[in-house]
Amino acid sequence: MPAIYNKLIVKDGNLCVEATEISLNDVFRCGATPLCELSFNFESRYEPYQQYSFDAVDGIDLVVKHTDKRFFAPLEVKLTVLPDMTTCNKPENLWGCEMVVRSATTSYCALGMFDSIKKDVVNVRDIFEEACANIGSWVNDYEMSAKTPLLSSCINEFQKQYLKKQKPLIMQTIWKTQGQSPLLAENAFDIVVWSDYAFSRLFIDNALEVGITMSRPMRASARLARCLWELSKSRKIRLAEIYRQMAFGKQTDKEFAISGQRWRSYVSSNRITKPALCKDVINEIISPNYLAMLKPERRFDQTLFFTARK
Repeated sequence: MPAIYNKLIVKDGNLCVEATEISLNDVFRCGATPLCELSFNFESRYEPYQQYSFDAVDGIDLVVKHTDKRFFAPLEVKLTVLPDMTTCNKPENLWGCEMVVRSATTSYCALGMFDSIKKDVVNVRDIFEEACANIGSWVNDYEMSAKTPLLSSCINEFQKQYLKKQKPLIMQTIWKTQGQSPLLAENAFDIVVWSDYAFSRLFIDNALEVGITMSRPMRASARLARCLWELSKSRKIRLAEIYRQMAFGKQTDKEFAISGQRWRSYVSSNRITKPALCKDVINEIISPNYLAMLKPERRFDQTLFFTARK
Protein backbone atom coordinates (compact mmCIF):
# COMPACT_ATOMS: atom_id res chain seq x y z
CA MET A 1 0.00 0.00 0.00
CA PRO A 2 1.46 3.43 -0.91
CA ALA A 3 1.86 6.19 1.65
CA ILE A 4 0.68 9.78 1.26
CA TYR A 5 3.52 11.86 -0.20
CA ASN A 6 3.76 15.60 0.34
CA LYS A 7 6.11 17.03 -2.28
CA LEU A 8 6.89 20.51 -3.54
CA ILE A 9 5.65 21.68 -6.94
CA VAL A 10 5.49 24.92 -8.89
CA LYS A 11 1.93 26.00 -9.67
CA ASP A 12 1.20 29.26 -11.50
CA GLY A 13 4.79 30.30 -10.83
CA ASN A 14 4.54 29.74 -7.08
CA LEU A 15 5.94 27.00 -4.88
CA CYS A 16 3.29 24.91 -3.12
CA VAL A 17 2.96 21.53 -1.43
CA GLU A 18 0.97 18.85 -3.24
CA ALA A 19 -0.27 15.54 -1.82
CA THR A 20 0.41 12.50 -4.02
CA GLU A 21 1.32 8.89 -3.15
CA ILE A 22 4.63 7.06 -2.86
CA SER A 23 5.68 3.43 -2.48
CA LEU A 24 7.61 2.38 0.60
CA ASN A 25 10.46 1.21 -1.65
CA ASP A 26 10.77 4.79 -2.88
CA VAL A 27 10.59 6.12 0.69
CA PHE A 28 13.43 3.78 1.69
CA ARG A 29 15.24 4.63 -1.59
CA CYS A 30 16.12 0.97 -1.95
CA GLY A 31 15.01 0.42 -5.56
CA ALA A 32 14.07 -3.18 -6.24
CA THR A 33 15.92 -4.51 -3.20
CA PRO A 34 13.73 -7.12 -1.47
CA LEU A 35 12.47 -5.93 1.91
CA CYS A 36 14.07 -8.97 3.56
CA GLU A 37 17.48 -7.55 2.59
CA LEU A 38 16.92 -4.23 4.34
CA SER A 39 18.43 -3.31 7.69
CA PHE A 40 16.58 -0.78 9.87
CA ASN A 41 18.89 1.12 12.20
CA PHE A 42 17.20 3.30 14.80
CA GLU A 43 18.68 6.52 16.21
CA SER A 44 21.72 6.09 14.00
CA ARG A 45 24.01 8.39 12.04
CA TYR A 46 23.71 8.51 8.26
CA GLU A 47 27.41 8.18 7.54
CA PRO A 48 27.38 9.44 3.90
CA TYR A 49 26.58 12.94 5.21
CA GLN A 50 29.62 13.00 7.49
CA GLN A 51 31.78 14.10 4.55
CA TYR A 52 30.07 17.50 4.67
CA SER A 53 30.76 18.32 8.32
CA PHE A 54 33.89 18.77 10.42
CA ASP A 55 31.72 17.99 13.47
CA ALA A 56 30.04 14.65 14.11
CA VAL A 57 26.67 14.54 12.35
CA ASP A 58 23.76 13.85 14.69
CA GLY A 59 21.82 10.63 14.58
CA ILE A 60 18.38 10.46 13.00
CA ASP A 61 15.39 8.29 13.93
CA LEU A 62 15.84 5.69 11.20
CA VAL A 63 18.67 4.84 8.81
CA VAL A 64 17.77 2.31 6.12
CA LYS A 65 20.64 0.16 4.87
CA HIS A 66 21.18 -2.99 2.89
CA THR A 67 22.21 -5.99 4.94
CA ASP A 68 25.59 -5.70 3.15
CA LYS A 69 25.99 -2.28 4.91
CA ARG A 70 25.23 -0.03 1.91
CA PHE A 71 23.35 3.10 2.98
CA PHE A 72 19.98 3.86 1.41
CA ALA A 73 18.14 6.61 3.31
CA PRO A 74 17.96 8.66 6.52
CA LEU A 75 14.40 9.23 7.79
CA GLU A 76 12.89 11.12 10.68
CA VAL A 77 9.84 9.37 12.17
CA LYS A 78 7.04 11.45 13.70
CA LEU A 79 4.25 9.72 15.61
CA THR A 80 1.34 12.19 15.82
CA VAL A 81 -2.28 12.12 16.92
CA LEU A 82 -5.20 13.38 14.83
CA PRO A 83 -6.78 15.76 15.82
CA ASP A 84 -4.75 18.14 17.99
CA MET A 85 -6.29 20.63 20.41
CA THR A 86 -6.37 23.47 17.84
CA THR A 87 -8.55 21.50 15.41
CA CYS A 88 -10.57 19.04 17.54
CA ASN A 89 -13.59 21.37 17.66
CA LYS A 90 -13.59 21.96 13.90
CA PRO A 91 -15.40 19.82 11.30
CA GLU A 92 -13.69 16.45 10.93
CA ASN A 93 -12.40 17.25 7.45
CA LEU A 94 -10.38 20.13 8.96
CA TRP A 95 -8.67 18.13 11.71
CA GLY A 96 -4.89 18.28 11.78
CA CYS A 97 -1.80 17.11 13.68
CA GLU A 98 0.71 19.11 15.66
CA MET A 99 4.34 18.60 14.63
CA VAL A 100 7.31 19.40 16.85
CA VAL A 101 10.61 19.46 14.96
CA ARG A 102 14.15 19.00 16.30
CA SER A 103 17.20 20.85 15.03
CA ALA A 104 18.68 17.51 13.94
CA THR A 105 15.84 17.19 11.42
CA THR A 106 16.49 20.56 9.80
CA SER A 107 20.23 19.86 9.67
CA TYR A 108 19.53 16.59 7.83
CA CYS A 109 17.24 18.56 5.54
CA ALA A 110 20.11 20.90 4.64
CA LEU A 111 22.67 18.12 4.21
CA GLY A 112 20.27 16.08 2.07
CA MET A 113 19.50 19.01 -0.20
CA PHE A 114 23.19 19.65 -0.77
CA ASP A 115 24.02 15.99 -1.28
CA SER A 116 21.54 15.85 -4.17
CA ILE A 117 23.08 18.82 -6.01
CA LYS A 118 26.75 18.51 -4.99
CA LYS A 119 27.86 18.39 -8.65
CA ASP A 120 26.30 21.79 -9.30
CA VAL A 121 27.95 23.86 -6.57
CA VAL A 122 28.92 26.80 -8.79
CA ASN A 123 25.31 27.55 -9.66
CA VAL A 124 24.19 27.09 -6.07
CA ARG A 125 26.81 29.53 -4.88
CA ASP A 126 25.59 32.07 -7.44
CA ILE A 127 22.05 31.74 -6.12
CA PHE A 128 23.03 32.56 -2.53
CA GLU A 129 26.04 34.84 -3.03
CA GLU A 130 24.25 38.20 -3.11
CA ALA A 131 22.23 37.52 0.03
CA CYS A 132 24.94 35.79 2.08
CA ALA A 133 28.28 37.35 1.14
CA ASN A 134 27.51 40.71 2.75
CA ILE A 135 26.21 39.40 6.07
CA GLY A 136 28.38 40.90 8.79
CA SER A 137 27.27 38.57 11.58
CA TRP A 138 25.13 35.46 11.27
CA VAL A 139 24.33 35.73 14.98
CA ASN A 140 23.14 39.35 15.01
CA ASP A 141 19.40 39.34 15.69
CA TYR A 142 18.64 42.66 13.98
CA GLU A 143 20.73 42.00 10.88
CA MET A 144 19.42 38.48 10.35
CA SER A 145 15.76 39.44 10.81
CA ALA A 146 16.23 42.17 8.20
CA LYS A 147 17.92 39.69 5.83
CA THR A 148 15.19 37.05 6.15
CA PRO A 149 13.15 38.08 3.07
CA LEU A 150 16.22 37.98 0.81
CA LEU A 151 17.43 34.66 2.25
CA SER A 152 13.97 33.16 1.77
CA SER A 153 13.92 34.41 -1.81
CA CYS A 154 17.24 32.65 -2.48
CA ILE A 155 15.92 29.39 -1.02
CA ASN A 156 12.82 29.73 -3.20
CA GLU A 157 14.95 30.14 -6.30
CA PHE A 158 17.13 27.19 -5.31
CA GLN A 159 14.09 24.96 -4.84
CA LYS A 160 12.49 26.01 -8.13
CA GLN A 161 15.66 25.09 -10.00
CA TYR A 162 16.21 21.76 -8.24
CA LEU A 163 12.68 20.48 -7.61
CA LYS A 164 13.50 17.16 -9.25
CA LYS A 165 16.17 16.54 -6.60
CA GLN A 166 13.76 16.43 -3.63
CA LYS A 167 13.53 13.16 -1.73
CA PRO A 168 11.70 11.69 1.28
CA LEU A 169 12.86 12.91 4.67
CA ILE A 170 10.04 12.49 7.19
CA MET A 171 7.66 9.59 7.82
CA GLN A 172 4.81 11.09 9.82
CA THR A 173 2.71 8.22 11.11
CA ILE A 174 -0.71 9.32 12.33
CA TRP A 175 -3.25 7.69 14.60
CA LYS A 176 -6.77 9.08 14.58
CA THR A 177 -8.93 9.20 17.69
CA GLN A 178 -12.56 10.05 18.31
CA GLY A 179 -11.96 13.76 18.84
CA GLN A 180 -9.98 14.41 22.02
CA SER A 181 -11.01 11.00 23.36
CA PRO A 182 -8.27 8.35 23.65
CA LEU A 183 -10.51 5.92 21.73
CA LEU A 184 -9.35 5.03 18.24
CA ALA A 185 -11.45 6.02 15.24
CA GLU A 186 -12.64 3.20 13.00
CA ASN A 187 -10.17 4.28 10.30
CA ALA A 188 -7.23 4.97 12.55
CA PHE A 189 -3.80 4.71 10.90
CA ASP A 190 -1.91 6.21 7.95
CA ILE A 191 1.48 7.63 6.96
CA VAL A 192 2.29 11.06 5.52
CA VAL A 193 5.75 11.18 3.96
CA TRP A 194 7.30 14.63 3.51
CA SER A 195 10.00 15.34 0.98
CA ASP A 196 12.87 17.49 2.24
CA TYR A 197 11.67 20.38 0.05
CA ALA A 198 8.02 20.12 1.18
CA PHE A 199 9.05 19.86 4.83
CA SER A 200 11.18 23.00 4.56
CA ARG A 201 8.10 25.03 3.57
CA LEU A 202 6.79 24.58 7.12
CA PHE A 203 9.43 27.03 8.32
CA ILE A 204 10.31 28.99 5.17
CA ASP A 205 6.74 30.15 4.56
CA ASN A 206 6.32 31.14 8.21
CA ALA A 207 9.65 32.99 8.17
CA LEU A 208 8.15 35.53 5.79
CA GLU A 209 5.99 36.75 8.65
CA VAL A 210 8.88 39.05 9.48
CA GLY A 211 9.22 40.54 12.94
CA ILE A 212 11.80 42.75 14.58
CA THR A 213 13.37 39.77 16.33
CA MET A 214 14.23 36.32 15.04
CA SER A 215 11.40 33.80 15.28
CA ARG A 216 12.06 30.05 15.19
CA PRO A 217 10.99 29.74 11.51
CA MET A 218 13.25 32.69 10.62
CA ARG A 219 16.13 31.02 12.45
CA ALA A 220 15.57 27.70 10.66
CA SER A 221 15.48 29.44 7.27
CA ALA A 222 18.68 31.37 7.99
CA ARG A 223 20.46 28.18 9.05
CA LEU A 224 19.35 26.39 5.88
CA ALA A 225 20.53 29.25 3.66
CA ARG A 226 23.88 29.44 5.46
CA CYS A 227 24.45 25.67 5.20
CA LEU A 228 23.73 25.60 1.46
CA TRP A 229 25.87 28.68 0.78
CA GLU A 230 28.89 27.57 2.81
CA LEU A 231 28.70 24.02 1.45
CA SER A 232 28.62 25.41 -2.10
CA LYS A 233 31.90 27.22 -1.34
CA SER A 234 33.88 24.61 0.58
CA ARG A 235 31.85 21.36 0.53
CA LYS A 236 32.45 21.02 4.27
CA ILE A 237 31.14 23.09 7.17
CA ARG A 238 31.11 23.26 10.95
CA LEU A 239 27.55 22.08 11.31
CA ALA A 240 27.42 22.06 15.11
CA GLU A 241 28.78 25.60 15.20
CA ILE A 242 26.02 26.86 12.89
CA TYR A 243 23.26 25.23 14.91
CA ARG A 244 24.76 26.16 18.29
CA GLN A 245 25.80 29.75 17.60
CA MET A 246 22.71 30.79 15.63
CA ALA A 247 20.42 30.35 18.62
CA PHE A 248 19.10 33.92 18.97
CA GLY A 249 18.24 33.36 22.63
CA LYS A 250 16.12 30.27 22.00
CA GLN A 251 16.65 26.63 22.95
CA THR A 252 18.71 24.76 20.37
CA ASP A 253 17.22 21.26 20.73
CA LYS A 254 13.78 22.32 19.45
CA GLU A 255 13.68 23.97 16.04
CA PHE A 256 9.99 24.87 15.72
CA ALA A 257 6.44 23.55 16.10
CA ILE A 258 3.46 23.59 13.72
CA SER A 259 -0.13 23.54 14.97
CA GLY A 260 -2.70 21.19 13.49
CA GLN A 261 -4.51 24.07 11.84
CA ARG A 262 -1.43 25.21 9.94
CA TRP A 263 -0.38 21.60 9.27
CA ARG A 264 -3.73 20.91 7.62
CA SER A 265 -3.13 23.75 5.15
CA TYR A 266 -0.18 21.73 3.79
CA VAL A 267 -1.76 18.26 3.83
CA SER A 268 -4.60 18.05 1.33
CA SER A 269 -5.00 14.28 0.94
CA ASN A 270 -8.52 12.91 1.49
CA ARG A 271 -6.88 10.09 3.44
CA ILE A 272 -6.50 12.46 6.39
CA THR A 273 -10.29 12.42 6.85
CA LYS A 274 -10.41 8.66 6.33
CA PRO A 275 -7.03 7.04 7.07
CA ALA A 276 -6.16 3.95 5.03
CA LEU A 277 -5.96 1.40 7.86
CA CYS A 278 -8.75 0.45 10.25
CA LYS A 279 -8.12 0.19 13.99
CA ASP A 280 -8.33 -3.62 14.01
CA VAL A 281 -5.13 -3.88 11.97
CA ILE A 282 -3.16 -3.34 15.17
CA ASN A 283 -4.02 -6.90 16.21
CA GLU A 284 -2.34 -8.17 13.04
CA ILE A 285 0.80 -6.16 13.75
CA ILE A 286 1.29 -6.45 17.52
CA SER A 287 0.57 -9.70 19.36
CA PRO A 288 -1.59 -9.50 22.52
CA ASN A 289 1.42 -10.43 24.68
CA TYR A 290 3.27 -7.33 23.51
CA LEU A 291 0.25 -5.03 23.84
CA ALA A 292 0.26 -5.94 27.53
CA MET A 293 3.84 -4.61 27.79
CA LEU A 294 3.04 -1.11 26.53
CA LYS A 295 3.46 1.87 28.85
CA PRO A 296 0.20 3.76 29.50
CA GLU A 297 2.04 6.96 30.45
CA ARG A 298 2.80 7.40 26.75
CA ARG A 299 -0.20 8.71 24.87
CA PHE A 300 -0.20 6.31 21.92
CA ASP A 301 0.64 3.35 24.17
CA GLN A 302 -2.28 4.38 26.37
CA THR A 303 -4.66 4.36 23.43
CA LEU A 304 -3.54 0.89 22.38
CA PHE A 305 -3.46 -0.44 25.94
CA PHE A 306 -7.01 0.58 26.77
CA THR A 307 -8.84 0.54 23.42
CA ALA A 308 -7.09 -1.77 20.96
CA ARG A 309 -6.86 -4.98 23.01
CA LYS A 310 -9.37 -7.75 22.37
